[in-house]
Amino acid sequence: MLRVGIVGASGYTGAELMRIIWNHPGMAVSMVTANQYRGTAIESLYPSLGGFYEGEFEVYDPVEIEKRCDVIFLGLPHGESMKVVPEIFDMGKKIVDLSADFRLKDPGMYEQWYGLRHECPGFLQSAVYGLTEINRDLVVSAAIVANPGCYPTAVLLGLLPLVNGGFAEGVVVIDAKSGVSGAGRKPTLETHLPQCAESVTPYSVSGHRHLPEMTSMLERGSSENRVGIVFIPHLVPMSRGILCTMYVPVNKRLKRGDVLDLYEAEYGEELFIGLLEGGKYPATKAVLGSNRCHIGIEVSGTEDMVVVMTAIDNLVKGAAGQAVQNMNLMCGLPEETGLCGPGIFP
Repeated sequence: MLRVGIVGASGYTGAELMRIIWNHPGMAVSMVTANQYRGTAIESLYPSLGGFYEGEFEVYDPVEIEKRCDVIFLGLPHGESMKVVPEIFDMGKKIVDLSADFRLKDPGMYEQWYGLRHECPGFLQSAVYGLTEINRDLVVSAAIVANPGCYPTAVLLGLLPLVNGGFAEGVVVIDAKSGVSGAGRKPTLETHLPQCAESVTPYSVSGHRHLPEMTSMLERGSSENRVGIVFIPHLVPMSRGILCTMYVPVNKRLKRGDVLDLYEAEYGEELFIGLLEGGKYPATKAVLGSNRCHIGIEVSGTEDMVVVMTAIDNLVKGAAGQAVQNMNLMCGLPEETGLCGPGIFP
């Protein structure tokens, strides 16, 4: 049984990791840290975990981490993970980092988008970008995995088959919508119920910090046709879920069946990707609480544009679930271990 440490466990992602790992046959949580909540009972912060976790949040202590943990999930804010990764790496622990600190290979780009100087750029090249279905072979042998952001997960899983197949060209327009849990636990005016209820609001229109994550992966998959993206996220008054509708210009006429065949060839054996057929489209409710990504396809009447729609639970496939999927691979376990349960409906 692998002993799991969750560093920075008081956020929604930390709670989701604890929920998933409780049912994991090969992992057990041995330590959860949250300096702000040190000494606070886990169930007092997250009553849903009451009766399952009787311990308390602890202060981060590398001596205790080395002694009590085999693998580490980092749920720290951006800028904090890079402060602890070197010492945890030196202990020989496998790490999945859910912050953005190791997602971008260029430290200058990280500073540009996150406003912070990277403190350990030497780890950027060795960290593997953990979009599991795309980088599975690299994840298996990785010591550090940078878990993708929630929006990039939904966008890239939807776009990469067309990009990698050489069909996408020009500018892809992405209309993305997310539940408020994507903003984290800390309350803000924008996520305050009277402010966001019964309203849908675009934000970060001039440039969302997940944008370079997406573009770097798309450029890697498009060696001949450079694909640009316009990405507009929206805040939707629901707790969790992401829905992306992506308008993809293509360089040859394609019928819906052709596109479905392309996606079937890419994802047909994937346990956590559901390809929807027969005019069915993704819905956030259908993936709630699951590690699945649903993908729907339509083709314009002129057959020169493909509309790709994806839905994920931002806290599961977009965060904690994908992190466990990656750690399973890193530890030689079947990647679906602990993740095969269905979602919650209605």
